[in-house]
Amino acid sequence: MNGAKKGEKMVSEERLRLTFTDIAPQGDALARHDGEVVFAANGIPGEEAIVLAKRRKRYIVGEAVELLRESPHRIEARCPHFGKCSGCQWQHIDYPFQLALKRQMVVRQLRERGSFPDAPVLATLPAAEPWHYRNHARFSVDPQGQLGFVHKQTRNFVPIDFCHLMHPWINSVLAALQGKCAGAHQVAVRYGVNTGEQLIQPKLQQIDIPSGQPCYEEELLGRRFRISAPSFFQVNTPQAENLFNVLRDHLQPRGTELVIDVFAGVGTFATLLAPLVGRVIAVEEAAAAVKDAAVNITGLDNIEFLQGRAEEVLPRIEGVPDVAVLDPPRVGCHRRALAALLQLSPRRIIYVSCEPATLARDLKILCEGGYRLVAVQPVDMFPQTYHVECVATLVRGDISPDLVLASASPRRRELLFVLGLDFEAIAPPEDEPLPTDAENVERVAEQLALEKAEAVAKVAGHKTVVAADTVVIHRGTIMGKPRDDDEAQQMLRRLRGEEHIVITGVAVLSEGRSYIGHAATTVTMRHYSDEEVSAYIASGEALDKAGAYGIQDPLFAPAAEVDGCYLNVVGLPLCKLARMLREAGVSVGPRPLWALPPQCHECEGREGLLGD
Repeated sequence: MNGAKKGEKMVSEERLRLTFTDIAPQGDALARHDGEVVFAANGIPGEEAIVLAKRRKRYIVGEAVELLRESPHRIEARCPHFGKCSGCQWQHIDYPFQLALKRQMVVRQLRERGSFPDAPVLATLPAAEPWHYRNHARFSVDPQGQLGFVHKQTRNFVPIDFCHLMHPWINSVLAALQGKCAGAHQVAVRYGVNTGEQLIQPKLQQIDIPSGQPCYEEELLGRRFRISAPSFFQVNTPQAENLFNVLRDHLQPRGTELVIDVFAGVGTFATLLAPLVGRVIAVEEAAAAVKDAAVNITGLDNIEFLQGRAEEVLPRIEGVPDVAVLDPPRVGCHRRALAALLQLSPRRIIYVSCEPATLARDLKILCEGGYRLVAVQPVDMFPQTYHVECVATLVRGDISPDLVLASASPRRRELLFVLGLDFEAIAPPEDEPLPTDAENVERVAEQLALEKAEAVAKVAGHKTVVAADTVVIHRGTIMGKPRDDDEAQQMLRRLRGEEHIVITGVAVLSEGRSYIGHAATTVTMRHYSDEEVSAYIASGEALDKAGAYGIQDPLFAPAAEVDGCYLNVVGLPLCKLARMLREAGVSVGPRPLWALPPQCHECEGREGLLGD
């Protein structure tokens, strides 16, 4: 958002004292000044800072130059060029908070552009290595033959000797090429992380390193791919493998499906899916990618490649596919392609996107056309930047799930999606009264959950119903949800620096039988300030939570210590629920570790999710 648009008048800079409340779609911190929106580089939500700002016609842009209140998530940027080359936007933010911000950005785009008020967005899947992950670099070249990057707003050339995002081999090539590329406008360097193969374009005359290769090869999940110079391939090889794992998990292949892979590229998804399904029809427009794919699908006789634009090829496909996989460029899908897809009416659609805004737009069209959004999994393909990949799953609306969640809570819906189950959510008729029996609170929580399940079962028919109810106990007193801002403020101050217990009762109703249980977690709150409490109350996030707090809120982060199941505090202990569902005859397969929330990775009780 930095930089003036064409025709906008530049004005002198001014210093503004601002508090950042959110993150903008392009990665800047967001604030308001006299009703105007301010986009500031080098800021973090929750910080107060002096911003050196310039007014545009419709907004203000600037940079945080003096911190008055620093975020606990602020760290020292590794790169001396940070802020100058604009390739990274978030090196000053710790990695866990980057993941939280990316999920937050996806949620906002789905809400504002897609009209999904409570989109089922899971926690962002982290990269195992958030540095030196890029297998592809495109360097600009100055008249002296120096390689570097051009700042996207100022257009200033920044010479680069070392990039903390690039694979070490690319950095070694960068050092060898410096000052030897005069006459070239750009130099592209690509590296096969799993093969050791390389591609440098264009052909360079004054270097000893081979260059000008027409293609190179990379390997994903044991399968080799040829990629020619013009063809697209994911820049983060390990996360590309994880991305496919997410897609496969959402697709749930049974071995007989007809899958349409639209925007198939060099055949990455089609080739990896072919051994798992019955047949794949791949659609791709780019001639170079189709030529690569012809090599990559060697030995697989159940893939058919169709070259052409999606909006022109899809209407020619006959039959009803079981699954359609979409992986369009950043601009998203053409409306005619979406219309043709709706006409084909696959049972399930898996939409892979690198741009949350166009994803939200297209998901809205598909859901207005009769589909139901089941889950959205952000995947961090691009650490240290605001960019995020998403895998969204939709199911045709006439396919009714056999599982019902008796809850209106977005958090419980988000958690239940982690189990990989398709379900619908039905809110109980009305909120339960606040229990008063603190002596038998476990039994009370279980009973409240059972009553919710029974109420929803009356309208759900013969489907399996899941319900939960959370009770918070502090010094022997049961705490309920605050009714207004004053109550929320009182509760948060009461809990400050104190220990309390969170108990969640869980109930499953299936085929006339009931299964009940509970989980208990002890939480110790940190000594947060009154100012932090006021800021959290002002966000509107405190009023729908027992005990007036959200342990998962990335800005407030009120808990100093959690002893027991973290997900229980959020509202649904998945390990307990998974065992209960299996006991009730619902198929809950073992979940891969990457699919679980980060808080589960070190938890001793996660065996219930990984498989008993």
